[in-house]
Amino acid sequence: MALNISDALSQNVVDKRIDVLQRIKQYGSISEAARSAGISYKAAWQAIETLSALAGEPLVEKTVGGNSGGGARITEAGEAVLEASAALNKVRNQILTDIQGGESPKLAALASVALRMSIRNIIPCVIEDIHGGMSMCKVKMKVCEGQYLRSSVTLESRQLLDLKEGKSVLALFKASAATVSKEKPDDSSRCFLFGQVSRLPQKEKGGEVTLRLPNGLNVVGFIRGNHGLQIGSEAYIQIPEQSVVIALLG
Repeated sequence: MALNISDALSQNVVDKRIDVLQRIKQYGSISEAARSAGISYKAAWQAIETLSALAGEPLVEKTVGGNSGGGARITEAGEAVLEASAALNKVRNQILTDIQGGESPKLAALASVALRMSIRNIIPCVIEDIHGGMSMCKVKMKVCEGQYLRSSVTLESRQLLDLKEGKSVLALFKASAATVSKEKPDDSSRCFLFGQVSRLPQKEKGGEVTLRLPNGLNVVGFIRGNHGLQIGSEAYIQIPEQSVVIALLG
């Protein structure tokens, strides 16, 4: 199987996976790499498994022998990923330096949101609250004044993404997972946003509806036929908590 470095590095600037790989190279131990990175052993293994799956080859292999009875080392493919990561970060840092110098405002948006996916709704948010137990965490994210999205993440994902209150993130959800309605949802504990309709199907037909939020962002969901909405109407879009995925800005 060919080594797929581009996939392995598609998100290397937004979490600790590459950092974990680098620390395994440094310490020769997954447990030491996890400890020095401030994450759990399980989270470190998850990071390596994800990277290896994306690369298409194992990036770490176990070793035996020695005073401690064994450890881990990165493979030749792992070395290639680290080298490519260092080169990409060097280029990225130069681009960000140029942006900060005012050379290209458009490049700033491209550098901060380097996402390629079919998800229609990519919403900039700020984490307002995060709490949880031994395995799962609940995350509340502010979209704009008085409007919030919620998501659930594993403890390992919280550690790898370094999620904390006040951090800027992206909330992602598919349009097919969001339901638009004319009436405000009865259950206030459910996750929903509201705005003005800017695009909608014919009244007798269901289909995609675009709402413009008070902060100017557009969100897309689906509505049933005979909806009674019109352009400019206020409407609500409800998104199940389990459908909201969190990503980081670059």
